Amino acid sequence: MATTAIDSRQAPDDGVAAAEARHAAMRRRLALRRRVLPFVGVAALIGAWGALVHLLEVKPFVAPAPEVVLQTLIAKFPMLMSNLQWTALEAVAGFLLGNFVAIVAATLFVHFKSLEETFFPVVVLINTIPIVAKAPILVLLLGNGIEPKIAVAALICFFPTMVNMVRGLEAVSPQQLELLRVLSASRHEVFFKLRLYNSLPYLFSALKISASTATIGAIVGEWVSTTVGIGALIVQAMYAFDSALLYATVLVGSGFAFCFFLAISALERLVVRWHAPAVT
Repeated sequence: MATTAIDSRQAPDDGVAAAEARHAAMRRRLALRRRVLPFVGVAALIGAWGALVHLLEVKPFVAPAPEVVLQTLIAKFPMLMSNLQWTALEAVAGFLLGNFVAIVAATLFVHFKSLEETFFPVVVLINTIPIVAKAPILVLLLGNGIEPKIAVAALICFFPTMVNMVRGLEAVSPQQLELLRVLSASRHEVFFKLRLYNSLPYLFSALKISASTATIGAIVGEWVSTTVGIGALIVQAMYAFDSALLYATVLVGSGFAFCFFLAISALERLVVRWHAPAVT
């Protein structure tokens, strides 16, 4: 009888342990897949690029082969990095400025509906102006220094962050709001203890978009009025018909934007710990 009781207790324990082991193995497979598949995609893209260039016998000044671009990256790496530092500074500064203003504007719109009804159409109207049209205007207003590039990057970040932040601040359940009102919570407490926490997943979704678009904004700003930076180097390579340098410069700018995106994603995992990951 004692042996039967022990066996009956042991069987569920063995089943739980086996289930946990299967779950752990599945998590490891998913983690490995997430690490490996992006490299497979990049390798496939480079392979297709090289195959098309060689099979179609594309002229080097139109589209260089991947190995030629790699050689240019290595040979001109110091020059590329010296230009990238300006673009990175402008992109990060514009990212911080544009998102800070967007968060403040979203907070005001949520708490003062008359402000949202008055100024949201103005924000939409400004956002409809193409970025290549905003850049010359900002150069005329702010001069030829670093300021217009930062302003362009900030403007391109502002709208998606503001829209997502407003949605996140408003997407709270009526039951939660009613509970805080019953507990006599002030507007300040409702904002910081409910609305702000609820908005963080929405905010980080917008910040990840802004991490890429801020770099684009800085590069577009450099096209207009400067001789340094990734944007200026792209223009110089284009007019010199140096396609290898053009492709190498584009890859460096894209690489920075991708690393910026990864940094924001890592920050999101640290901050938004309570947000459950997607199940696939």
